[in-house]
Amino acid sequence: MTLGIEVERLEKHYGDHRAVDGVDLQVPVGTVLGLLGPNGAGKTTTVRMLATLIPPTGGRATVCGYDVATQPRQVRELIGLTGQYAAVDKDISGRDNLYLIARLLDLPKKRAWARVEELLERFDLVAAGGKLVREYSGGMRRRLDLAASLIGDPKVIYLDEPTTGLDPRSRNGLWDVVRDLVAEGSTVLLTTQYMEEAEALADSVVVMDNGVVIASGTPAELRARVGGQTLRVKPVHPRDLVAVVDALAGVRLAGHVDHEAGLVQLPISGSADLTDAVRAISESGLAVSAIDTSTPSLDEVFLTLTGKQRGAVELQR
Repeated sequence: MTLGIEVERLEKHYGDHRAVDGVDLQVPVGTVLGLLGPNGAGKTTTVRMLATLIPPTGGRATVCGYDVATQPRQVRELIGLTGQYAAVDKDISGRDNLYLIARLLDLPKKRAWARVEELLERFDLVAAGGKLVREYSGGMRRRLDLAASLIGDPKVIYLDEPTTGLDPRSRNGLWDVVRDLVAEGSTVLLTTQYMEEAEALADSVVVMDNGVVIASGTPAELRARVGGQTLRVKPVHPRDLVAVVDALAGVRLAGHVDHEAGLVQLPISGSADLTDAVRAISESGLAVSAIDTSTPSLDEVFLTLTGKQRGAVELQR
């Protein structure tokens, strides 16, 4: 497995505050890693170190084999960064923004203009290319910002909460661009607080809180860690809720009554539990209007994991 990003025990301290405290990450080439966590978790600080914007206090990080601390120039030639806020100049046109960056990257004039037009086309900004950026919508600015980060055709792309504040249509448009980039072989590190975004884009997920990694794996693996599947049984008559619980207890399954929703819920660990539950309900003769299973959403996983972590920190204090 070839790694686009490899991080070992990475640390960043500000006095006594450990903003990042021993983080390990591995991002294979051509994949997306979703870096999740609440505000102050250390996500942006981690990205800033990987982008060579701030030096690590300790640990080691490499991008395509180059060390971010000892080989920053080589790393910068390989990366693109889109931060939380658009970094383009609002007082010049979108086209001129891209051309300025292309020239700063030493692209010859002819090649620079060709690259500008290529990116304007890709991000559906051709018609707006000659307008001042101050006239752009939020979604257009974010697309231009991402286009600017791709001028140098980076191998590794950092997207730090790239869709914050965007409407659903603009967000979905950016997601499509990210998918295209990955399909072409790019490696992406995505920080986000939108669980839907991580579900849609990430091959694997790392959850951070208080500067440390508290969980990692695929979205499916994290769901399984929190609780697997839940069976929901809704009787036709609310008066039968307790009877449903009793029927499930007969096969050693513990149901919980949700009176507000008018249903019984219970965790199931596999197909055997599901089979036993359905058979017990059927043999009870109770009239049921719905029976289905669900898996925890990534939102539920996130809240469960970060809640546990914060509780542990409070206990330590």
